[in-house]
Amino acid sequence: MPLTAADLPRTAALVPRLECTPRTGSTNADLVAAASADPGEWPHLSMLVTDDQSAGRGRLGRVWTAPPGTALAASIVIDASGVPPSARGWIPLAAGAALTRAIAPQLAGVHTARLKWPNDVLVDGRKISGILAEGVGGMHRIVVGAGINTRMSVEELPIETATSFAALGITADADALLADYVDALREHIDALVRAAGDAVVAGIHAEIESLCDTVGRAVRVILPEAREVIGEAVGIGAEGGLLVRTDVGTTSLVAGDVVHVR
Repeated sequence: MPLTAADLPRTAALVPRLECTPRTGSTNADLVAAASADPGEWPHLSMLVTDDQSAGRGRLGRVWTAPPGTALAASIVIDASGVPPSARGWIPLAAGAALTRAIAPQLAGVHTARLKWPNDVLVDGRKISGILAEGVGGMHRIVVGAGINTRMSVEELPIETATSFAALGITADADALLADYVDALREHIDALVRAAGDAVVAGIHAEIESLCDTVGRAVRVILPEAREVIGEAVGIGAEGGLLVRTDVGTTSLVAGDVVHVR
């Protein structure tokens, strides 16, 4: 049976609007269009959720797909008007931290959830979730979409470095997962607003750095222009970039595909 709002009572109690669609190409595309056309109908923290998404989108133009019923796709409207434009890059990173916090309690203390910069969630080093943030046409609003592998079997995993709750032998509680995620994300956005966009003061910088499995690793970062940076990830910069130390110094990278070398 398709997922419905009745299956998500905790989540519904935390957000002003929760819509579940039985099937869609992309919850992000749908929510960006809906929130652009009628902003008043989609206030801050409104959510669109499905467990059957056929054309999901990831970072760097990737397509994210899953067999019907095997993954959750959840998109959330964020009103970023209280966050200075220069600090809004922290929002997708904060979403990654929030989702890591939400996934961790479901792992029964047996597995470990960590963050791969900028906002993939890894369990025991394998990707279980990814996040894509998109602006809502000319407004101070952002749609943050998350895809979470829930019931995907080992055979259905798209790549060797992926995992799912089912592959780990765990039945995910979708309502607890989404409720914990949106609650943690709300806390992060509120903290950013109170701190006038200063992620250090808001505590977000420290949380992301503590959760980030990328920091301390040898990495290869493939930049959007296909150039590569190879070095050691030594921290998260003041603007949210990944600090990579190379033979010629330390640079802050704000976009790119990270490969953990070791």
